[in-house]
Amino acid sequence: MEGFRERFILCCQSTFPCFGDPANEFTKPPNRELPPTPVEKPGCVYIALYDYTARTENDLSFNAGDKLEPLRKEEDWWYARGITGISANKEGYIPANYVAPEESLDAEPWYFPETKRLEAEKMLMSQENKNGAFLIRNCESQAGELSLSALLQNKKVKHFKIRRLDNGGYFVSRIQSFFTLKELVEHYSNVDGLSVRLTEPCKKTMAPETHGLSYNTVDQWEIPRSSLKLLKKLGAGQFGEVYEGIWNDSTAVAVKTLKPGSMDTKDFLREAQIMKKLRHPKLIQLYAVCTTEEPIYIVTELMSNGSLLEYLQKDRGASLQMSDQIEMGSQVASGMAFIELQNYIHRDLAARNVLVGDNNVCKVADFGLARVFQMENENVYEAKEGGKFPVKWTAPEAIHENKFTIKSDVWSFGILLYEIVTFGQMPYPTMTNFQVIQQLPKGYRMPCPLNCPKYLYDIMSECWKDSPADRPTFETLQWKLEDCFDMDVSSYDDTNRY
Repeated sequence: MEGFRERFILCCQSTFPCFGDPANEFTKPPNRELPPTPVEKPGCVYIALYDYTARTENDLSFNAGDKLEPLRKEEDWWYARGITGISANKEGYIPANYVAPEESLDAEPWYFPETKRLEAEKMLMSQENKNGAFLIRNCESQAGELSLSALLQNKKVKHFKIRRLDNGGYFVSRIQSFFTLKELVEHYSNVDGLSVRLTEPCKKTMAPETHGLSYNTVDQWEIPRSSLKLLKKLGAGQFGEVYEGIWNDSTAVAVKTLKPGSMDTKDFLREAQIMKKLRHPKLIQLYAVCTTEEPIYIVTELMSNGSLLEYLQKDRGASLQMSDQIEMGSQVASGMAFIELQNYIHRDLAARNVLVGDNNVCKVADFGLARVFQMENENVYEAKEGGKFPVKWTAPEAIHENKFTIKSDVWSFGILLYEIVTFGQMPYPTMTNFQVIQQLPKGYRMPCPLNCPKYLYDIMSECWKDSPADRPTFETLQWKLEDCFDMDVSSYDDTNRY
């Protein structure tokens, strides 16, 4: 590998002029020695929403419920002083998305604003919650409205619409209104009036992903290879292997090790610069890279259940129901809607490139890497222009004209829905790649899979429109799939009858 680093730096300089400069943050750690200058107003107190364990010597550990005072706010990591709890009288960096202002709605333990209905049901029905556990979330069917979800004694979840008064108050039943949500919660925690008396807030078992591994890696994301330990091999593919690993002896990560020669380093760095800025709850977060020698490492957040393809094939309907499958599709559509909004393209959307975490949380992975990898596999097709594609997932205009757009990603999403509803079955199961290439321009489309609801197959068919312009946007696909949940309104209790 002699001379590899020099070639790498020259490569980076040609692509990004600031790279390779001794003063550049990519190759030289930023100066973190001097404590930041306080800019927050004294006495501004925040409440910790989750536990956090320091990952570096510059971080500050704290427990949920601890009070902290930010001394300096940056975008994702704040320098703060602990007021109560294990962080009392200590200073260090904290993830900004782990805290909320004291006395704010976000600080309330029962407030779960971005939680979907199906997700709320799964969370409330977990073993940690008892009868009367509850949460308040944004209503999916009506923008700006709220829903109260509560666990009944029979381990079922009941949902209540929270309506607003013109003067800003709230009510569930018209016979009783409240100035604040906190007053509403306190009332139904002490008296009957709903079909269940509220007890404890739903347990917040899953902390959000931090933005980056730590404050030190936000800008300095080329990390030392020595800071990573590869623990367990999770899988292998045509481009390399994926491991469960640990960074800095503190943080669980996934590490993709790429086969030498599987990608052009210059192209990868250009794409990685974009990928690192694409942050969304339904996209796998790129944490860091190791590119100063081969094999190249790509370090991302770890998802406990591996690829969606393997997850579906392993389950085969044992625990996953159609509502779970639709939810998976809506999560992928949500991540892709963000990619669409950013004018970016995935190019290889498929179940194998979606990862699954706890509670069936799905996140899109490997976006943008398809045009970087040197693809060599029997399941890809080489066009005359030299481009290679996974045929059974690729839109006709991408195969024949090498035209990749967000609309070709929409076509691939239709194939992904087919994979989801068939528990990971190969698309076009009776056809070869060559037959697919021949038949698609003639109007052939896969028939409706067994046990697939008509409304779901209709969504697939819209994705497979011949003209890209006629295919829906991912934003439309997201709300169409989410609307599937709202078809059943029986779980909502109309308390207006009281």
